[in-house]
Amino acid sequence: MKTEIKLVDYLASRRSIPAFQMGEPGPGRAEVEEMLKLASRVPDHGKLAPWRFIVYRGEERARISAELKTMALAKKPDLSDEMIKVEETRMTRAPVVVAVVSKAAPHFKIPEWEQQMSAGAVCLNLLMAANALGYASNWLTEWYAFDEAAYPLLGVEPGEKIAGFIHIGTATVPPTERPRPELAEIVTWVGEDA
Repeated sequence: MKTEIKLVDYLASRRSIPAFQMGEPGPGRAEVEEMLKLASRVPDHGKLAPWRFIVYRGEERARISAELKTMALAKKPDLSDEMIKVEETRMTRAPVVVAVVSKAAPHFKIPEWEQQMSAGAVCLNLLMAANALGYASNWLTEWYAFDEAAYPLLGVEPGEKIAGFIHIGTATVPPTERPRPELAEIVTWVGEDA
């Protein structure tokens, strides 16, 4: 289900589809493995591979969502009915969810910040790899990405952090454009042409 588009055209039109606007079909195991191989091709000073993947598929996503709902209600018993429904579907919005887990750690040469940025680059590459194979994708970090009490449920080891959850599926609606910053707002020029 690969798409053919010039890279510059893709980058000029790249958009995320909200996870709740994705559905079947999702990628099969071979396609997910191809996406993960492509996602791994990122800047990685020292060749440390300071990240790993956890792939959530099938019914396990519903079990994890139910546990996350229980945790959310324990922390905030007055959740609205609407938010309870959101909690119930955290991991089931898209057919496949991939956690990109940062394993950044102290190193004699490579700063942890560089290792964390490498995990962020993996997240972006995974979004683009999913799109290249014809799927919609969205990078989310929600409360459980930062709550270490949820880490055992999610398969995250002590000392690791979640860089993002990449939701992958088929768009159920066309992508919409959103406002982007003007270059004058985000660029500082230094040098002769400044």
